Amino acid sequence: MNYLTQTGWLMALLTSTLACQPASPPEEANAFMLSDTMLSRIALDSVRIQPVRSELTLVGKVVSDENRVIKVYPLVGGNVEDVKVELGDYVRKGQTLAVIRSGEVADLERQSLQAQSDLLLAEKNLLVAQDLLESKLAAQPQVTAAQKEVDKAKAEVNRLREVFRIYGLGNTSTYLVKAPIDGYVIEKNVNRDMQLRSDKADNLFTIGQISDVWVLANVNESDISRIRTGMTADVQTLSYPDDRFSGQVDKIYSVLDPGTKALTVRIRLPNPALKLKPEMHATVTLRYDDGMQMPAIPAGSVIFDRSKHYVMVFRSRTDLETREVDVYKSLGKLAYIRTGLKPGERIISKDQLLVYDALND
Repeated sequence: MNYLTQTGWLMALLTSTLACQPASPPEEANAFMLSDTMLSRIALDSVRIQPVRSELTLVGKVVSDENRVIKVYPLVGGNVEDVKVELGDYVRKGQTLAVIRSGEVADLERQSLQAQSDLLLAEKNLLVAQDLLESKLAAQPQVTAAQKEVDKAKAEVNRLREVFRIYGLGNTSTYLVKAPIDGYVIEKNVNRDMQLRSDKADNLFTIGQISDVWVLANVNESDISRIRTGMTADVQTLSYPDDRFSGQVDKIYSVLDPGTKALTVRIRLPNPALKLKPEMHATVTLRYDDGMQMPAIPAGSVIFDRSKHYVMVFRSRTDLETREVDVYKSLGKLAYIRTGLKPGERIISKDQLLVYDALND
């Protein structure tokens, strides 16, 4: 009986001792690793040292290239019988813009007929003088005088022909106003039945080519020192807010506007789709170097969380780091980093927020 009792106590003590011992620790969790799917979704970019750039925003307007604009003036006075085009129409060189019935043209036609008649008479007189000279009935001075009259009549005929060619006149009393170049009608100052004086100083039409245009923008006096010819310019308009048109500063005017104290700069832009029209309002963005260099990364790769900026540094699919960075500033698609990154390091620039959440949750 005593033996059984002692054995029971020993069994109870052993059970109690085993129960008090700590359980064996579980195996450590595996390290974070990007899956094949996530690895195929992300994009990587390298940290590069780049010049720090700033931008200047200006307000301006689109204008036609003055070298491709021609004003059309009336060469004669008269009554406007017809106007063939409207503002904004595209015209071809030589196309009729307006028809003017003119007394001046009728007078030129009369002068042309008179000059041709005088030439025929002078040529007949010369033949007569030459026949008389051969018959010894006239002297050489008479033939010389007759030749001078022929030359004078020919000169008058040629002069009137040149006038007809310049004016584009036919055999009627109407004068056709024609387009001197291919382009758009960007100004129209004439209507049907308008009376035109021969000394009218105003142009009837302005024809312009807008495959290339200018943007004239105003620069504040405090920003003049930052402007240089050749600077790249991005232009946006109210009509096409999602489109960016790129050009260059090709002229800086030397005179400030006395009222606004602003300097005008000219930006030349290609306009192949003809979206930019003269007189459109334009917002111009100019970028220039600050004279510093810093590490730069795509602006979209920066994560803002808990009032701090982070990037995901990638060394391998199992070696990722969430690193805090000090962003100096962002400009366009670039972010300049003051501290936190070294040149050559690789960062995740696409879907980095998914990796950030998976690694830090």
